[in-house]
Amino acid sequence: MTTTIDELAAPDASRARRPRAAVLPYPALLAVLAAALAGSTLLATGVGPVGVPADEVARILAHHLTGGGDTAATSDLIIWRIRFPRVLLGAVVGAGLALAGAVVQGVVRNPVADPYLLGLSHGASVGAVLVLTTGAAALGALTLPVAAFAGAAAAMAVVLVMARHRGRLLPVRLILVGVAIGHLFAGVTSFALARTDSSAAQQQIIFWLLGGLSGAQWATLPVPAAVVAGGVALLLVRARRLNALVLGEEAGAALGVNTSRLRWYLLILTTLVTGTVVAVSGGIGFVGLIVPHLARMLVGADHRRMLPVTALLGALFLLWADVAARMLISPAELPIGILTAFLGVPFFLLVMRARGLATQESAS
Repeated sequence: MTTTIDELAAPDASRARRPRAAVLPYPALLAVLAAALAGSTLLATGVGPVGVPADEVARILAHHLTGGGDTAATSDLIIWRIRFPRVLLGAVVGAGLALAGAVVQGVVRNPVADPYLLGLSHGASVGAVLVLTTGAAALGALTLPVAAFAGAAAAMAVVLVMARHRGRLLPVRLILVGVAIGHLFAGVTSFALARTDSSAAQQQIIFWLLGGLSGAQWATLPVPAAVVAGGVALLLVRARRLNALVLGEEAGAALGVNTSRLRWYLLILTTLVTGTVVAVSGGIGFVGLIVPHLARMLVGADHRRMLPVTALLGALFLLWADVAARMLISPAELPIGILTAFLGVPFFLLVMRARGLATQESAS
């Protein structure tokens, strides 16, 4: 009797519980989440210091998408030029961070891992801070995102090189090296911030480090949207192999999976997705930790089902987190990273308690 990848990989290597009961069939769940995302996009676009009814939002969007109907100039400016690109970018960033978190948790076989554990956000922060402190932002609107992505890629490159052992990438080494490199890059960021004389630059740096979508424009949307969409497609192609990877090196190899090559592939893809979305949103943490666990609760640990649900939940999560950030201290704006930290830290502790990690550490 032969055993397939799907049969062995159904249980999660990180001991994630299966959903107690399927609330909806999987296709119906996807349809509900997609409809919720579409409706949330419409509602969130109308929410702000100047409220715009949902029917007027729909009319403005229809006017620009189809060319029909008339709209008020003020509402058109607010909705089409300011809020709608921001809402779309929030959905894209949320989906990208959530997907990256799901993949990292599978690659390192650690339920409390996320992209920031590998130093990606700290690398992006270094790139962004260098642009803001040197005045290079005056070169163009894309200078900051490009520098942030370059920093994330540099951090990941260092982690991948230093985590190799006899030509293989080992999960434990990845985590340890990622944490060390992250602290190193955080120190560089703090040094650059301390050496900056401009108070305006300091405020801009701090707000960027805490994360936000206030800089969303139509010009900044296509690249992250394309990268996240491409990432979803490529990850779905590798979902079955990722199921085998979470079982461990020996089990994966027994199933015909080149675990080292697959781990390299997935980490490079994760770097591309994370670096791209962090470059346009700043340091928004814990999305990659919270959302994959919620997806597993709904559909289980099979990545073929979990990854699409993770992307939709991530988009919904960050979309409404951004709404809260806009409204809690209106007319001022709260960095999204503060909200996600308030949610993420308790969630992190709950996950540790549920997995018994704290007990294992104390016993060792």
